[in-house]
Amino acid sequence: MSSTAVWTTMVVIGLGTFLLRLSFIGLLGHGRLPEGLRRALRYVPPAVLSALVLPALIGLGHGGGDPEPVRWLAGASAALVAWWRGNVIWTMGAGMGVLWIGTALTAV
Repeated sequence: MSSTAVWTTMVVIGLGTFLLRLSFIGLLGHGRLPEGLRRALRYVPPAVLSALVLPALIGLGHGGGDPEPVRWLAGASAALVAWWRGNVIWTMGAGMGVLWIGTALTAV
């Protein structure tokens, strides 16, 4: 593919993303969102986070193959902290901490 085609593709995708985001700000930025939409939007962050984490847990996020037990342990500890504390920062910190420590210990 030529460099012109690559740049054209990037500019078109960037403009499309900008216009999509601007449409929500322009259409909904001046008033309140309907209550049903507000309730539905509360589920977006957990859904996105799950979509990012689950492939790593089942073995797809690190080159395929069998899932590593240390990743399951990190996921389980993050789930436990999420249930216990109800705080995203604590949850991510616990999961990442267990993953880093477990990876370091298994590399030795």
